[in-house]
Amino acid sequence: MKKVLVLCGGISKERDISIITGNACAAALKEAGYDTHIIDVDRTLPEKLKLINPDVCFNALHGPYGEDGSVQGLLNIMGIPYTHSGVAASSIAMDKIKTKTIARQYGIHVAEDQLVDYATYKSMTIPFPYVLKPVNDGSSIATYIFRDPDAEKLSAQAWTYNCHAMIEKYIKGRELTVTVFMNKPVTVTEIVPATDHQFYNYQAKYETGGSLHSLPADIPDHTFNICMENALTLHNLLGCRGISRSDFILDENTGDVFFLEINTQPGMTPTSLVPEQLAWAGISFTQLVSLLVDEATIDVL
Repeated sequence: MKKVLVLCGGISKERDISIITGNACAAALKEAGYDTHIIDVDRTLPEKLKLINPDVCFNALHGPYGEDGSVQGLLNIMGIPYTHSGVAASSIAMDKIKTKTIARQYGIHVAEDQLVDYATYKSMTIPFPYVLKPVNDGSSIATYIFRDPDAEKLSAQAWTYNCHAMIEKYIKGRELTVTVFMNKPVTVTEIVPATDHQFYNYQAKYETGGSLHSLPADIPDHTFNICMENALTLHNLLGCRGISRSDFILDENTGDVFFLEINTQPGMTPTSLVPEQLAWAGISFTQLVSLLVDEATIDVL
């Protein structure tokens, strides 16, 4: 029986969601018949890996250290196969500006953006409307939309980013997402946040009833195909493995599709988009995690 160690928790701002993802994946792996173990990752991880000696690590971590290539590098060194993407794909995908630069080079539409520190942000004149977001955090944590020219900028106390943040031109439109699983795009989902949420923020993502998901999205075939093709293109360009989820916005004025970001460690909570898309495609959650374990590997240099 294959021994699988689920890595979750950690020290990022997405810790709580990672624990929910980890518990869900561990339960499904047990149901599938694996010898399943689960740990909350901290700096003692190398010692725990030696003690448990897993055949495979299931990476259920979200955010910095678990999703940016750090834990992947450790597992490469220790020779322990792991699920999801490797060091390079993880580290690039975690940086929204670097990922958008690659997308732009391959003709994929992206919104205008700028990397700023707090001093630059406070002193510059920013065209409205705009989005302020972290460069390397997910779950829409610390993401703000500024629509009104009279809106005050963030105070120094509210600036919770690790030095730099990203200013991005706000595009009003429909939020779309595509899962790529085993090198095939699954479908396009339209995300409609509940009326009390401005956009698909943290609460809309993880609270029951926080958003409505329409799949397949009721959009023109041409738009649907662009989303599917761009998601697969970026998955392959970055060298993602196993699974990824790419987010887009459909501009309500021009009809153009803009790429927002790619997630190499998409959430697998009861309200998450990936399990929902895979279920639509006829793949159960237990099958999903089992297939990821079967495809687990380490980076080959």
